[in-house]
Order: sequence, then C-alpha cells, then structure tokens
Amino acid sequence: MTGQYVRSKHRNRPWLHIFGIGLLLWVLTVVVTGLTGNTNLVPTVVLLGSFLVPVTFVVWLTQRPSPDFSAGRVIEAFIVGGVLGVLAASLLETYLLSPSVWMYLGVGLIEELVKALALMYIARGMERRTLRDGLVLGATIGFGFAAFESAGYAFNALITIHGLSLWQVVETEILRGVLAPVGHGLWTAILGGALFAATRNGRWRITGGVVLAYFGVVVLHSLWDSMHAIALLLVMALTETPGQHLLLRLGYVPKPTVLQTHLFTLINWVGLIVVSALGLAWLGSLRHRAQGVAPYPPATAQPEPGQ
Repeated sequence: MTGQYVRSKHRNRPWLHIFGIGLLLWVLTVVVTGLTGNTNLVPTVVLLGSFLVPVTFVVWLTQRPSPDFSAGRVIEAFIVGGVLGVLAASLLETYLLSPSVWMYLGVGLIEELVKALALMYIARGMERRTLRDGLVLGATIGFGFAAFESAGYAFNALITIHGLSLWQVVETEILRGVLAPVGHGLWTAILGGALFAATRNGRWRITGGVVLAYFGVVVLHSLWDSMHAIALLLVMALTETPGQHLLLRLGYVPKPTVLQTHLFTLINWVGLIVVSALGLAWLGSLRHRAQGVAPYPPATAQPEPGQ
C-alpha cells in the first residue's frame, strides 16, 4: 500500500521525482569526485547542479499546459531561449558596459531585453497568448538563462589560485540553486505575462503596462546584482572607523571588524529577501489576475455560406 502511494504521488508530481533523483545523482557525483579526484566527473557535477532546480521548476510550471505548449516548445524555450539570452547578453555587456556605478543597471537593461526578445521568438505561431501562458513561458526562458549562467559561475568557481576546488563549485551551485526561484525565472515570468496580456489579434503591443513591467524587472534585477555593493556602502557609512577611512584614502582595503562582517551579511540577505518579496508579490498579483480571466475563449463562430 505504501509503495503504491509513493508511486502515485510521483505520477501526480513528476517534478518531485525529477528533483529527488537529480539531487541524489548530484550528491553521488560530488562524493565520488571528491573521493577519487577524477576530474572527468567535474562537468557532470557542474551540469547536474546547475540544471537541477531550473529544470524541476519548469516541469512544475508546465504540469497544466495550454493547447499551444507542446513539449518541443517548452524545450525550445528552455534551451534555445536560455542559450540565445546568455550569448546576446554576453556580447552586449562586453561591448556596451564598463565598470561604473551604473553597470548593474546596464546589466539589467540588457539581460531583461534579450530574454524578452527570446520569448517573442519562442512564442511565434502561438494562436492564443494569454497572461498565464506568458508567465509560464517567460519563467521557462528565465530558468533556461539561469541554468546556463549558473554553469558558467560554477566553472569559474572551480578554478582558483590553489588549483581546482570542488568545494567552491558545490558552494556556488547550492547558493545559486536556492536563489534560482527568485531570480531570472521570476523576472522573465513577470515581463512575459505583461507582454502576452498586451497582445491583440496575434500582434505584439508595447503598452504602458509592458514598459512598466520591463523597467520594473530591470530595477529588481539591478538591485539584486548590486546588493553586495549596497551592503558594503551601508556598512562603511554606518561603522567606518578613522583608521579604515585613512587606509581607503591611501588606496588600501582595510580589514573589516567582526561587527562589520556580520552587519554586511545581515544587510545583504535582508536586501535580497526584500527584492524577492517584491517580485513574488508582483507575480502573485499577475497570477490572481490570470485566474480571473478565461484562459482560452471559445473561437468566434464562422458564418454559414450564403449568409
């Protein structure tokens, strides 16, 4: 009886089955890699850890697909949309941005734009574009973007001045996996819902609501990326000592006090929680609006010949 219940639960919740099996495989791969030192397993650690949470959320989101959501379209949104988004963002950020106080704003403007363009490309041929479909398809592209981006971060964490560090890869993947649901997937879902809701007669429209959604998610994205810098500035403004001020003026990086270290961590995490809460509240309002509208209105009756 218990075995039948578990199997039934997995059939009803395939995302749970995928997450459980994927997590087990990732842990086993990390353990075997650590015990054997076999670097051939490192790509498996990177890919499993980077894609586990995004793929799980995409499966969860698409459990109630619309008529236009074929498996092919979902896979295309995740892989093609994610890869195109990462490539376009990398090119634009390399040639258009330079280190400045506005850099994170530029990153948000570019990455949210390329994900929106990828969404419009993936949605080609869809007969109906509802707000709910925009939320789901936008989130899928955002999670694809996040998965490929996380793989890059994990690879960079692997290489240190002391050689290859498996532990830093594990730390990076755990942190990005925990934060993935309130990152790219959330922001692109909001923008995708606004884009789809503004569509009329199969044509995209850049309405005031779309513009507001775009700049809104750009602000959330920019605040998220710059939270480390914001936390550092606040800590220094509140607790900087005369000695630290002098060292900074001379071009040296002062050693933080224990209080400053704890305060930095607190401000950073509180900031991330606030940004996440704002995004989730916005998404919740869009979901509530989507539930109040019939997602697939009946087709208009065609006139009989001769009428």
